[in-house]
Amino acid sequence: MNRILILVNITGLIIGISYGLHGPILPVFAKNVIGATYSELGLIGLTNFIPYMFIPLFVGILLDRINNGYLLSIGAAINSASVYLLSIAQSVPEIMGFRIMTGIAHAFFWPPCEAIISNESSEKNRVKNISWFTMFFVMGFMVGPLLGTILLEGMDITYRVLFQIAAFILAAAIITSLLASRKNVKKHHGKFSFSSIKEMKRFPEVIVLLIFCTSSFGIILTIYPAFLNDNGMSASDILLLYFVFGISRVVSLALAGKFARRTSQTLIAGTIAVSAGLAISVVADSIFTFGIALVLMGFGFSIFFPLTLEIILSKTRKQISGKIIGAYETVFGMGWAIGPTIGGPITQSFGNETPYVVFCIIGIGVTLFAINARKKLEPQRISN
Repeated sequence: MNRILILVNITGLIIGISYGLHGPILPVFAKNVIGATYSELGLIGLTNFIPYMFIPLFVGILLDRINNGYLLSIGAAINSASVYLLSIAQSVPEIMGFRIMTGIAHAFFWPPCEAIISNESSEKNRVKNISWFTMFFVMGFMVGPLLGTILLEGMDITYRVLFQIAAFILAAAIITSLLASRKNVKKHHGKFSFSSIKEMKRFPEVIVLLIFCTSSFGIILTIYPAFLNDNGMSASDILLLYFVFGISRVVSLALAGKFARRTSQTLIAGTIAVSAGLAISVVADSIFTFGIALVLMGFGFSIFFPLTLEIILSKTRKQISGKIIGAYETVFGMGWAIGPTIGGPITQSFGNETPYVVFCIIGIGVTLFAINARKKLEPQRISN
């Protein structure tokens, strides 16, 4: 692994630690300290993900024109500021405003990392390198909750101080991003055009799977912690559950290279795992059963990312890879926005378990669709 990839992986690890430290606690903080309802939790999640529906399109264009490391450092700086501002939030609208900043920052973090890795990889090792980067991020997301548990229980700090610590950790990613920018040299410059975004229309099967996966993932990130809290899980229990969630994701990503040999079968297994995890969540009544649900969903959510991205990149000209990555991440943003938008109001109106029942049923339908379209869910090796 060359120096650029190491720096990008370290950046992902740092940002993952910060996300894991504050992310699972934010819904609990909003509900218990600020007084947010489930509908408002859904709106908070929506404002976080809405920028990710649009900003990656512009970032994708910039990826072929500007040093990707500079874009990555911009994302780290905005992200650090947005997390710190959560520590002074006094109302739901303030949290929503700060989460908009987080959504914008994430669009300057993930696509540049993907572009750097793609540029530094051959077709043979691209899935492995993207999986390793995601694994480093998830390892951070796994360590973050453990660190949060120690800080909340061992040092008896408040949620607001926890957000400040998360912000300072995230700021360290600016340094590694700038170091990566010194080494990252652009090999080509694309024309400033949106036309290549239409390339995503060639992958309707991938889009359907991504929308389901990211919509479900959006609910797990924004509403599920409050759901756990209402089912008797303490803040420390929630952080431990997300640690288990992280372990599942790390193991899945570590094996992604092997899973890539049977891409369509693995994606079908992923939709089944997510659906099963949602179903178990409906009937779970202990930290053990919730843990099983999160392990299953951890596998499904994690394996989707490297395999679906490889399907698209393997069938796309390298000259427009930056733009197609931006369009791909926009689909992610659409799913992340759909999940909280539907999940919050449904929970508020029909009960805590309802969104998990609804998305489980949708997941069964998506699984049948994936089985029918399995031939189109395989990567294709092309000459660049």
